Amino acid sequence: HSITGTIAAIDGAQLIAIVAASPARGIAPDANNPGQPTSLVRWDRVAQEMSGEHGVYVVLSQLVGFEGGKGFPGGGIVVGPTGDVIARAPVFEDVMLPVRVDLDEIGRARAATPLLADLELKLPHLLEALGERRKNPRPERNEGPSDSTRPRGPVAPRFAQGEVMQPSLAIDPALTTRWLIEFLRDEVTRRRKFTKVIVGISGGIDSAVVAYLAAAAFGPENVIGVRMPYRASSPDSLEHARLVVKATGIVERTVDISAAVDGYAAASGLPSTPQRLGNVMARMRMATLFDLGAALDAIPLGTGNKSERLLGYFTWHADDAPPVNPIGDLFKTQLRALAEGLGVPEQIINKPASADLVAGQTDEGDFGITYARADPLLELLLQGHSDDAIQAAGFTVAEIALVRKRLDGTHWKRRLPSVAMVSQTAIGEYYLRPVDY
Repeated sequence: HSITGTIAAIDGAQLIAIVAASPARGIAPDANNPGQPTSLVRWDRVAQEMSGEHGVYVVLSQLVGFEGGKGFPGGGIVVGPTGDVIARAPVFEDVMLPVRVDLDEIGRARAATPLLADLELKLPHLLEALGERRKNPRPERNEGPSDSTRPRGPVAPRFAQGEVMQPSLAIDPALTTRWLIEFLRDEVTRRRKFTKVIVGISGGIDSAVVAYLAAAAFGPENVIGVRMPYRASSPDSLEHARLVVKATGIVERTVDISAAVDGYAAASGLPSTPQRLGNVMARMRMATLFDLGAALDAIPLGTGNKSERLLGYFTWHADDAPPVNPIGDLFKTQLRALAEGLGVPEQIINKPASADLVAGQTDEGDFGITYARADPLLELLLQGHSDDAIQAAGFTVAEIALVRKRLDGTHWKRRLPSVAMVSQTAIGEYYLRPVDY
């Protein structure tokens, strides 16, 4: 962008327009840029550097909307010739932003910073030198193996050697809330044409956050919260689920799944185990949501977080079955921060996370590691760091082995069923492009 801006400015450009369709990334808090995705801050910096260096106006226009879960944030800016932002569009909002520019400012800016004049003199010589370089390329200094033969190891860490790696999972709750609300509106209403959603309210933090987001996105009257107790469920789960219903004002329904689960267990003719019975409960709850959704013309929302999904801690074709999930890319520790920002009751935020399929069950008890330890460890693994580097960051060999085993052993649960491709039009499987009619 800097080279392009230089050439354009030397050629007489007074205003450079950048039209971008870059998906938003990053929800970390930024005191200097509150409410902006991290990737948008980088785009702002590019535009400001270009305008400040060359004394031109820069207009950065960003795509707004969603596509397959990818959020395009909008938030375009107009930067003056001194590098100052003179107008900014809101994020995740499609707007027309009228701005009047004063072209006389260009002359004053270039007089104060005469970099462009220097470049005008030097550019012909630089281009000539570049042409000579292309005709007579210099020999490579590196006498080692070429890129194609060099052994490839783990992805290089993004930290300096010897620096303790501690990835920050802090979030900007206001930005994250706005992002997820717009995601829900796009996926549910604009793309799938539903006006109502249905959520299983378990009394836990995940479903509570989804209920709060859905109520804000569609209005509480269009959100159906379903409590689905089994006869052995904790009474606290029902009580906390009702707290969510009362706090959000969403529509409440209760469906006791005990008879259905026990009926299947008896009909199967096999003695039940706690794990199998828990899977039946999870799938019965999801069958209930889809059936009620069909009856009430409402689409089910998913409530599985990133930690559970990476660790494989969910029932396949149950917890992760809904077609729209607003929290699937948030770690459990991040969800707690988001829940605080949304105003979820403290007793829900602070209680031990539990699938509540077996009496006394907790997530962290099943894992053998806390979310506070597992989440940053998972992030380091996703970034490609080696076990040795992660150990140097303060994690034990046992912790790394436990989390890696769960991560590596549950890939199949995060994918759709494998289909044998025997034609050129296999649905979603064609090797050159996805096919779906």
